[in-house]
Amino acid sequence: MLSSSNTISPQGYDRFRKYLVKESGISLSDNKQYLVASRLGKLLEREKFVKIEELVDALERGGRTSKLREEVINAMTTNETLWFRDAHPFKILKDMILPQYDKRPLRIWSAASSTGQEPYSISMVLEAFKQSKPGKLKPGERIIATDICTNILKHAKQAEYDSLAIARGLTPDNQNRYFDKLSATTWKVKPSIASRVEFRHLNLIDSFSSLGKFDVIFCRNVLIYFTAEMKLDILKRMHASLNPGGYLFLGGSEALSGLSSMFEIVQCHPGIVYKAK
Repeated sequence: MLSSSNTISPQGYDRFRKYLVKESGISLSDNKQYLVASRLGKLLEREKFVKIEELVDALERGGRTSKLREEVINAMTTNETLWFRDAHPFKILKDMILPQYDKRPLRIWSAASSTGQEPYSISMVLEAFKQSKPGKLKPGERIIATDICTNILKHAKQAEYDSLAIARGLTPDNQNRYFDKLSATTWKVKPSIASRVEFRHLNLIDSFSSLGKFDVIFCRNVLIYFTAEMKLDILKRMHASLNPGGYLFLGGSEALSGLSSMFEIVQCHPGIVYKAK
C-alpha cells in the first residue's frame, strides 16, 4: 500500500498535481510526495490502490460529482485558522468601513471560511458595532461564508468548538459575551451571532456570480495555494462581485499586483485593504 513518498513515482505525482489543480485550484510545488502520502494514505489503503496513478484513474472515471473526488479534495485542503486572525482587518472593518454603510444592508463574503472562525469573528464585530452605535447599520446585514471542503463546512455550521479551539485568538470577554457553554469542554456560538452567517460550498475556481454583490470580501491566506494565472482570474472576478467602493482583504503574505486599474491600496497603519475602483 502507499505509505511513503518513495512509493509515489515522479510521473504519478505529476499526474496527481495536474488533476488537483484542475479540479480545485490547489497547486502543489515540486517534491511534495510526502504530503500527498500522509494525507491520502488511509484513503488509498481503504480503496486498495497501490499507486497514485490508480487513484487518478478512478477520479477521472468518477467525474466532478463523485464521492471519491470530494474525499480527496477534503484531505488535501489546509484548514488552519483562529479567531480574529491578524487582528487589524477586524479593527479596520469596525473603525473605518462600518461607519460608511448606512444606506443598505451590509453584505460581507468570507471566502475560504474553514471551520467558521473568520465569519463568526466578523459577526461579532458587527454585533459590537451595532451595540456601540445603535441604528447606524441598516438591519438585515448578511455574511456569506464559503469553503471548498464539505467536511469543514458541516463543522462550521454546527458552530460548536472545544476549549482548545476557543482559546485560539478569543478573549475571555468575547468568549463569555458571544458563546453559550454546552459542557465543560464545549462552547456554541450564540444564535444572535450565528444567525447572520450563511455557509455555502464553493470552489473559487468556479463561478461565484450567483452569490451576488458584496460590500466587503475577506479572501485571506487562500490565494497562496493557487497558480498565478488562477489567482489573477479569481481577483478579477472578486472585483466584479464588489459594489463600487467595496473593500477586499487579503492575507498578510498575499499581495495584489497587476490590478491597479481595479483596486486602490488603502494604508491603515497597521494593515492595508484594497478598495474597488
